[in-house]
Order: sequence, then structure tokens, then C-alpha cells
Amino acid sequence: MTLAFITVILSLVLLVWSADRFVEGAASVAHHYGTPPLLIGMVIVGFGTSAPEMLVSALAALQGNPGIALGNAYGSNITNIALILGVTALIAPIAVNSQVLYKELPILMGVTALAAWQLWDGEITRLDAAVLLAVFAGLMGWAIWHGLRTKADALGQDIEQELELRAMPVRRAAFWLAVGLALLIVSSRILVWGAVEIAHGFGVSDLIIGLTVIAVGTSLPELAASIIAARKGEHDIALGNILGSNLFNTLAVVGIAGTIHPLAVGPEVFNRDILVMASLTLALFLIGYGFRGRGGINRPAGALLLAAYIGYTAYLVMEVLRPVGAGT
Repeated sequence: MTLAFITVILSLVLLVWSADRFVEGAASVAHHYGTPPLLIGMVIVGFGTSAPEMLVSALAALQGNPGIALGNAYGSNITNIALILGVTALIAPIAVNSQVLYKELPILMGVTALAAWQLWDGEITRLDAAVLLAVFAGLMGWAIWHGLRTKADALGQDIEQELELRAMPVRRAAFWLAVGLALLIVSSRILVWGAVEIAHGFGVSDLIIGLTVIAVGTSLPELAASIIAARKGEHDIALGNILGSNLFNTLAVVGIAGTIHPLAVGPEVFNRDILVMASLTLALFLIGYGFRGRGGINRPAGALLLAAYIGYTAYLVMEVLRPVGAGT
């Protein structure tokens, strides 16, 4: 059991580090070949920060652990909105300026509704997974088309400044791209093994481990990126990271995992986790959209989001401890 704990901690550290190297390398390579900054921010950075969730859930599905696969995806979405945006807004209130982000909020609501509808019967079939991947491909196509047509945007300008500050030779960027991807795969495989061992050792479901430990661990890149961006006043990057990550998690992460192996889950996923995820997404929509002008997430709103995450996590802990207390 001790080995499993050490393995999970070390693999999470390696996972976060390799994801950062992968994102920097991929963004630099794309910038070198003339990819628009807005496109890099929406697609490449979004893919890179969600790469840990993708690989962990794919490996979990491959090994027959649907709880980890779905818990990681939906738990990361809950963590992104409630914990990461909550903490980020407490450090520096987040203003919403980019018109692209205004368009992404309703899309995220629609994608969340699709996820809830698919889980109504307690299973993600391969057909469901194919639908998710088709929607994901459509949204990426729209993002590419919009990015190529957009001449000036707050998010694009922020990304361009970051690329200039972190410029590196293309060979070096390609090296870090390859190394980051390789280490992402290795660390994801180790993380799934350690998480399964811990779950079995404590008699906890794979789903709970996926919703908590793994979800927080794989969301660390988003946490770091959002806090750094908010402190620099790059509000669109801070919020864009979360919106993009949640779209990737709901569509690509679950879609890939479901394609590898159909995901059968208990009713608690729909009745508890999807409900929480949808409620937080709706709250983000109402807070961030700004119906009376420019939207944003101020410190009181950030505190409410963080309180919601603490309450949700406490409920999960009580669910784990309840059978123990009932048996004593």
C-alpha cells in the first residue's frame, strides 16, 4: 500500500511536468510554422492540458476500470470549475473579455446536457462514444475555421505574448514535444496502477478515486496555468483553459475511453456527479457570461465556487465512511 501511495504521488508530479513540456513544445512548433496564436491557445494548449486526463482515462478503460475513466473526466470538470476557478478568482478576479469565450459558454452547457442524456441509462456505449467524438471533431473544426478568420482577439493576443516570451528553437521544441508525450504515457500508466491498488486496498470504488485523487492530480496543469494567467492579468487564458479543458474532458476523454471499452457505471454517477457538474457549469454560465455587460468571476463568486467543491468532496468522503460506521 505504501508503494502505491508513493507511486501515485511521483506519477502525478511526472504527469504535470511532462504535460507542461508537451504543451510548450507543441505550441512552439506550431508557432514556428505560422499557426495563428488564437488557434494555438484554443486547440493545442487545450489538448495539452487535457492530455493527462485523456491518457489516464484511456488506459483505465483499456484495463477495465470504467470508474477511473469516467471519474477522472467528470471529476476533473468539477475540479476545474469549483476548485481551480474558485482559487484563481480569490487570488485575482477574472474578467471575461473575449467574444470567443462568450460563445464557448453556451456550447459547454450543451455538451454537459449531452453527457447527462447519454448517462441516463447508466452506460456509455461505443455508439455514445462515437457521438461524443463526432461532436468534438465538429467543435475543433469550428475552432480552426474561426481561428483562421479572426484577426484580433484578446485570447489570441495573450497567447501571442506568451509564445514570444517562451520562444525556443524548433529542434528544441520538437525534442520537448516528444519527451513530454513519452513521459505522459509512462506516468499515466503508473498512475492508473497505483490508483487501482489504493482503491482495492481501502475497499473504495474506482469511481471515488477517479473523482478525487486522480481528478485533482490530472487538473494540476490547469490550476497552474490559470493562476499564473490571472496574476498576469491574462483573464481570457485563465478562463479559456478551463472551458477548453472541460470540453475536451466531456467529449474527447470520455469518447476515447468509451471507444476503447464501453463504460458501465452505477446510478450515482448520474444522480450525484453529473448533477453537480451540470449545476457548476450553469453557475459558471450565469456568473461568467454577464447579462448586464461585461461578465466576470469576482472574489465572492470564487469563494462560493470553492465552498461548493469543499462540500462536494466532503460528501464523497462521507459516502466512503458511511459503510464503515454502519458496520461498527
